[in-house]
Amino acid sequence: MAANYLVRVPRFIMTTIIGGMRSVHSARAVYTALAAVPGVITAEVVVGRAIIEHDGRATVDSLRAAIEVAGYELLETTEERQRSLPLL
Repeated sequence: MAANYLVRVPRFIMTTIIGGMRSVHSARAVYTALAAVPGVITAEVVVGRAIIEHDGRATVDSLRAAIEVAGYELLETTEERQRSLPLL
């Protein structure tokens, strides 16, 4: 008989300001780079800004490195923790 356990998954929201982005292509490139970072759940990227939801494994340094690989510069970040929801 399988036991059901409640697991709380932490959720963090990081808002970033990104330098050098000038087009929709740049937003796609940053989105693709962020999607490869471990812990990133979702990313909403527009020219000059990204809102990233992650589980706590994604660090500012790992996000900065991904953005730099795409050819852009992470200028500023702010982060907040959301309340975690129980999962069955």
